Amino acid sequence: MTETNNDTGSTSTSNSSVLYEVNDNVAVITLNRPERLNAWNGELGTAYFNALDRAEADPEVKVIVVTGAGRGFCAGADMDVLQGIQSGGQSGEPDRRDATYVLGIKKLVIAAVNGACAGLGFVHAVACDLRFAAEGAKFTTAFSRRGLIAEHGVSWTLPRLVGQAVAIDLLASGRVFLAEEAKEMGVVNKVFPAESLLAETLAYARDVAANVSPTSIAVIKEQVYNHPGMAIADAMTESNEFMRASLKRSDFKEGVASFLEKRPPMFEPFTG
Repeated sequence: MTETNNDTGSTSTSNSSVLYEVNDNVAVITLNRPERLNAWNGELGTAYFNALDRAEADPEVKVIVVTGAGRGFCAGADMDVLQGIQSGGQSGEPDRRDATYVLGIKKLVIAAVNGACAGLGFVHAVACDLRFAAEGAKFTTAFSRRGLIAEHGVSWTLPRLVGQAVAIDLLASGRVFLAEEAKEMGVVNKVFPAESLLAETLAYARDVAANVSPTSIAVIKEQVYNHPGMAIADAMTESNEFMRASLKRSDFKEGVASFLEKRPPMFEPFTG
């Protein structure tokens, strides 16, 4: 079901597993299985990836926020799914999109971690560009305690956030740690009281949506995710090429003009 408010320009969509709403150029994707702490299953996964696609395709959306309904962000893979895999009873073609899918989204994606964030939920949070968390929110990779390995790309994303030694600690031990320690380690960027987490996250997102060039965000994400794997000379060469291109775009003129005229900028949507 989709609803549109013509007075505010907001849209909202709901189904059994994911909620989708747009306000002030920010899309909020809410994992919606609160009775299971938003545990991941095939239906939720497909709905989540489809919501990401929808937000990326919408020129009105400039920032994406991902959060969970109820007390948790995502408690990991649904145990019914895991038991089905263990017994060989899983059926149907799985969605081939995985946590690394979000890395290719050209818009800023922020995880608002409102509660339990474990296993596959942790993987999806770490794959987002930024993570804001509620005070006391519990995190765990959990894989090693289920006889599993670092899956779905977390062995690539996590060390880039926290370094190799801390990543091995979190992945090998599977221990529980709280939002406050997560911030100290670099897993999350900011920690807020639970009651203000979403409001603070949306305030940040709306500021970016109102004042930052969507094309700049798309290019910066490409630089940050790709350049650490390149030789510094190659990264510098590509950065110089990107800069020459940005100097020719209308966004550069608008960015300077809006600053001098002390007004909000009117940047073009990212077109790829």
